Amino acid sequence: MTMRASEIREMNAAQITQHLADYKQEMFNLRFSVATRKLKNHARFQVVRRDVARLLTVLREREIDALYAAEVAELQALVNAGA
Repeated sequence: MTMRASEIREMNAAQITQHLADYKQEMFNLRFSVATRKLKNHARFQVVRRDVARLLTVLREREIDALYAAEVAELQALVNAGA
């Protein structure tokens, strides 16, 4: 099942990290199945890879938002100190 970005944004960081670990384990298993020629559904690998990318993208968005908020707070503190 493909995860939507909106669904991922509703999760907290711990849930995203858990899903990320699960998907990375699944990707390992899929790679192993491909190597041993036991994988029947090759499309699943692409779906999992894209879900991992979505999870990482949302984590990065949150990191950038936190940095931006900290920078804005620092600038406001400087402006308030000078006034």
